[in-house]
Amino acid sequence: MKPLPLQELYDNLTPTKGTSGTLLPPGIQHEVGHFNVFAVADLMLGYHTKPPMTFDRRAFYKISLVRGRSRVEYADKVVDIEQQALWFATSQVPYRWLPHDPDQTGHFCIFTHEFMLPLKGRTGLDELPIFQPGSQPVLMVTLNEYAAIDAIFTKMKAEITSTYTYKYDLLRAYLLELIHVGQKLQPAPVWAASHTASARVTALFAELLERQFPLANPQQQLRLRTAKDYAHHLALHVNHLNRVLKQTTGRTTTELISSRVSQEAKMLLKQTNWTVSEIADCLGFADVAHFCHFFKRQTGVVPGAVRL
Repeated sequence: MKPLPLQELYDNLTPTKGTSGTLLPPGIQHEVGHFNVFAVADLMLGYHTKPPMTFDRRAFYKISLVRGRSRVEYADKVVDIEQQALWFATSQVPYRWLPHDPDQTGHFCIFTHEFMLPLKGRTGLDELPIFQPGSQPVLMVTLNEYAAIDAIFTKMKAEITSTYTYKYDLLRAYLLELIHVGQKLQPAPVWAASHTASARVTALFAELLERQFPLANPQQQLRLRTAKDYAHHLALHVNHLNRVLKQTTGRTTTELISSRVSQEAKMLLKQTNWTVSEIADCLGFADVAHFCHFFKRQTGVVPGAVRL
């Protein structure tokens, strides 16, 4: 469950100008974090002989602009792309990209959390709406939108090979522009967007819930498991928290927690070789029987059916 390192991406690239194919490019400045930009065509060389991308978490963020028929799988969702799309991947959510044919064009850039830290007033990428739970990471774009985003990537590719002293500051600016384009394309949020007290409580709960995941190993256990746990952590009465969440999301605290736990359970069953007993234990269930009953109630199938 440990995120796959940057090296995995470079190993899968056919050696081209600016990449070695086996080693991280020596010109990248690691003291400011890691950043690089590529053409999608680089990934498509040797398309018929390469194994498909693995479904896993990566130790970096990724923004892709793709054109062509393909599929994006992330968390427990699947999105088919018929024309062109912009999509965002974080280090917290497992994903993979599956092209349907070799006729793929576009660009993608990769970067680490540390690369963005020099920006004043920014404490982390996860503060940005596009990287928060509830966002829509895969966005279909029009031809005009594709052209505008393509222009940003083109500027990135030109700048990364320049000798300009402040080129990394400029690359951060281009990266933020991409992020803001994605955020402007987001549909209306599912949860309340107004700055009311109820909306703030809902947002705090959502952030706290998501911080419990991912689970990295069978020894790790959920710190917060019940509605009372979350209410205590947020310094609220459990009835008040439940009333607010029911009003803003239409679901109770327990329903929201159970939905997220079942989502993590599905990912662990699909991605890992942990036993069902280990998964049940790290998710806070007293025994396998309780976990299986919970999973069947949430998904309609037993855990073994997901693992097949």
